[in-house]
Amino acid sequence: MTRSVRYEVDKNVAVLTLDSPATRNALSDEMLDELLAALERARDNDGVRVVVLASSHERVFSAGGDLKAFASGTPTITKYAGLDRFPRLYQMIGGLGKPVICAVGGDALAGAFGLALSCDFVLAKESANFGCPEINVGVFPFMISALIYRNVARIKANELMMCGEKITAVEALELGFVNRVIPDADFDAEVRTWAERLAGKSPLLMRLGKDAINKTRDMSLPDALAALQSQLALAFATDDVREGVTAFLEKRPPVWGMK
Repeated sequence: MTRSVRYEVDKNVAVLTLDSPATRNALSDEMLDELLAALERARDNDGVRVVVLASSHERVFSAGGDLKAFASGTPTITKYAGLDRFPRLYQMIGGLGKPVICAVGGDALAGAFGLALSCDFVLAKESANFGCPEINVGVFPFMISALIYRNVARIKANELMMCGEKITAVEALELGFVNRVIPDADFDAEVRTWAERLAGKSPLLMRLGKDAINKTRDMSLPDALAALQSQLALAFATDDVREGVTAFLEKRPPVWGMK
């Protein structure tokens, strides 16, 4: 069986590579299932501290959902049942407990745009584009609209979703949902630098911090502050906090626990 997602681990970094160039990495049910399984594998591996989502296609990260499946004669109830893969994927990334970098080495469109927005960091090649072209083929980006509204100002979000035009990586940076725009020739090396830098942080505090962000982002301010106070108290009880402060005072690199 040919797999459409490659899974590789090197020095605490798991790289999940979308690898179906013939379909422009369309997010078919099969690819989504493989991606979910790969994320679970990275989540459960204590040796993995950072996850990178990448693409084997030189010009396309992913074209988004599988349009052929949308137009197929599959019964509507069957199509509906399969739609849960997208929210499960986006929520799994948020709750992974490990930082996730989306390495946008080519166009990230439609559902793949949502995939990028669900990650903690978005690094983009200079030549990459982003967009929601669904409206141009009689569809609407329902599933990713919540992610877009959480990452892009409302007026610009409406423009992206209702006009269906692509924007460049530089424009995405200006809108604030891309961390860095990187020259194509330097892209792979820069992504690796980011991953290794993140992998050098305390995996325990990274998990506690990411979980706290994920749980409190939609709370009211009083509820969020109360929950965050509890998380801070929990952090104070960890060996990694003591190790981090001690290492700083002793002017040496910290030695973190594994979890």
